[in-house]
Amino acid sequence: MKRTFRLFTLLAFLLTACAAPTPPPVTPTFTSTPRPIPPTLTPTPDGIQIQVDNLRGLTLRVAHPWFGTDASLFESMVGQFNSSNPWGIDVVATGNVNYSILYDNVTTSLATSEAPHVAVALPEQARLWDTERFVVDLSPYVTDPNYGWSWAESDDFPAVFWAQDADGERRLALPFQRSARFLLWNQTWAAELGFDALPASPDDFRQQACRAQQSMTADSLPENDSLGGWVVDTDAMTALAWMQVFGGGVLEGNDYRFMTRNNIDAFTFARKLQEDGCAWMPSPDTDPLAAFAARNALFVTADLAEFPSVTRAFGAAGNTDTWQPLAFPGDDPALPIYGSSLVMFRSGAEEQLAAWLFMDWLVSVENDARAAKTTGLFPLRASTMTQLADYQASHPQWTQAVELISEGSLQPQMGSWRLVRVMLGDGFTHMFRVSLPSGQVATILSQMEATSRELSQ
Repeated sequence: MKRTFRLFTLLAFLLTACAAPTPPPVTPTFTSTPRPIPPTLTPTPDGIQIQVDNLRGLTLRVAHPWFGTDASLFESMVGQFNSSNPWGIDVVATGNVNYSILYDNVTTSLATSEAPHVAVALPEQARLWDTERFVVDLSPYVTDPNYGWSWAESDDFPAVFWAQDADGERRLALPFQRSARFLLWNQTWAAELGFDALPASPDDFRQQACRAQQSMTADSLPENDSLGGWVVDTDAMTALAWMQVFGGGVLEGNDYRFMTRNNIDAFTFARKLQEDGCAWMPSPDTDPLAAFAARNALFVTADLAEFPSVTRAFGAAGNTDTWQPLAFPGDDPALPIYGSSLVMFRSGAEEQLAAWLFMDWLVSVENDARAAKTTGLFPLRASTMTQLADYQASHPQWTQAVELISEGSLQPQMGSWRLVRVMLGDGFTHMFRVSLPSGQVATILSQMEATSRELSQ
């Protein structure tokens, strides 16, 4: 079985596109005021010693992982920068369909004259490129007295966003997009079932999910008897969140560690929910969000970018219930944070400064606010919220999600997480698809641990 599982995992990885959450199909017009140029063209001696006039006419190559509407969104930002930046920098953006293809294409190009100057990539991909010494440490740019930020400005980013790209005193990237996978809870239906508070522990979650399923068996519709609780979701972030709720996770020190008592408890809990009818596996043609809106599930799991789709599903179902996003409930609620970052690659000093100015512009408060409205993802900066008062008022669940950022946790800061993350989702899926008895989940975790060690070599 071990050999079969590993083959399945590796094959699934080869076939799986590691795509980030897909923003809604809207292409905005981005405008922003770039950071003011210092009043003198002579940089101070303790800062970067480059005249801004030397940047005029430079062309930057930027690789991103999107196509279609998502690519249009990013490329509209690039176009705005090209038409408004006072340094005469021209950015050329190239799409790569998804993060896996981007990683392969960028890796192949890095030792050539066609290498990008900047890539929108996953933090774990940046760590792999850094092992080959292609990545520029951004710390000198962040702290530069001419072109950098004040301490207060870097502190504007939530710690869980900012720390992901840190490597000791070095900074491998800037956060660019951040999201999370939430439990969604139908508060109105829960109240009708006798629950006036959101679940605060796994036991509370189980009790509410089971009560919802029991309400289905009590009605006159036999076809819904297996529904009502949690729609099983086997995304890697869901698996990781349940592990963290039970005090587990995927790391022990600097090594992967799956076979622990806490992780066994987490997988047993999730699998037993299904065994006891309190969670149900959706068929391939089932839309979990539509099921949630139709009151076929008290709980569903969704990425932050999917919240507009949830709202539309409730509208299509004519359902006026109130729903709310939750971190995975426990003494220490779990909410793994993930998303893309801006990586700078080694080139000439002028090109690197130009790349920094472009990256700095992308994460400015003005652009951050517009991006949050367009993608539905987290704002990167606390100060951005002052520009989002109207958006908060019209998107209450998004606002509730932002308030949960303090519950967020880091992804493993290892390059091998690129592969192990996919393996985690595959293994969690396998457990449900083969209906592995809850008493045997240690088998899956043991296989995961062995495979993770192989993938990290």
